[in-house]
Amino acid sequence: MSAKTLTVQQRKSIFHALVEVQDTRTVTIADSKKEIASRYHITKEQVELIEREGLAKDWPPLA
Repeated sequence: MSAKTLTVQQRKSIFHALVEVQDTRTVTIADSKKEIASRYHITKEQVELIEREGLAKDWPPLA
């Protein structure tokens, strides 16, 4: 799935899922990004871009 094809709502959902995994599970940051990439069929780089976007735009952690 290309980052260009992801809607804002999809990116927010991915960001929320990433925050949830990081907050509720005992996994490393790298492992959480790997898990989310696998779950949403996107690359780890796309997860990192979404994470940066969410932080920059101050998205709430809950969708």
